[in-house]
Amino acid sequence: MIPAAFDYVRPDSLEEAFAELADPEAKAIAGGHSLLPMMKLRLARPSRLVDLAGLDLSGVAVDGGTIRIGALTTYDELLSPRNVAPLPGALCDAAAEVGDVQVRNAGTVGGALAHGDPASDFAAAVIAAGATLLLRSPEGDREVAVEAFFLGPFTTLLAQQELLVELRVPVPAAGEGSAYVAFADPASGYPLAGAAVCAGSDGRCMVGLTGIAAQPQRATVVEEAIGAGTDLGEALDTLGLMSLDGDPEYRRQLAIVAVERALDVARRRAES
Repeated sequence: MIPAAFDYVRPDSLEEAFAELADPEAKAIAGGHSLLPMMKLRLARPSRLVDLAGLDLSGVAVDGGTIRIGALTTYDELLSPRNVAPLPGALCDAAAEVGDVQVRNAGTVGGALAHGDPASDFAAAVIAAGATLLLRSPEGDREVAVEAFFLGPFTTLLAQQELLVELRVPVPAAGEGSAYVAFADPASGYPLAGAAVCAGSDGRCMVGLTGIAAQPQRATVVEEAIGAGTDLGEALDTLGLMSLDGDPEYRRQLAIVAVERALDVARRRAES
């Protein structure tokens, strides 16, 4: 399938990018491995693509107790042995799950989050890690919790003239471990259910889920169930599981197992 006709620009600065995005039919592209397939299917038809590849928004650095990840950092860069930042295990697990070698070499972490895919591996991990996102527009900066960023299928808090420029992830505390586990659709590779869990030595945990509902989400009801030792299935039932493809009961069971396995790995990592 061939996408509809569009113009292409590659700005050299954020100011130029914002000016191009003033057109309500324009769309930012950062890697393109999610947007371009949708354009080929005519599910997305932007009149102009604003390519962010020329902007200086990549790299990983530690700033005190925060890991700062540029939005244009690729999955390959994040997983590189040259990256010495103490990344949470869940982020590494999820980044390694994304696509294939070619996708991880070009796909960007910020682009994936901005795309708002309800079955994003990386989104679940970033949620469980307690990350915040730095958003920038001509009006200035704002920082939002990643769990509040996703509003629905392919819908986020980003305004038309606003870009995600940085992920800010807390450095894992002593006695804390995290993990991501997913069950992928064999046809698409996207998770039918994926769970990221961050567990601390004090018994507290954070859970990010993907693939099961209209958007990636923090599952506080699942966290409470884990803390109380109650049934995970009943907690998941309150989240409104998707049933667009496959049996929702099957998806529910996959989600239960994903949470249990991720929790087990996270606790073992916390003890090591």
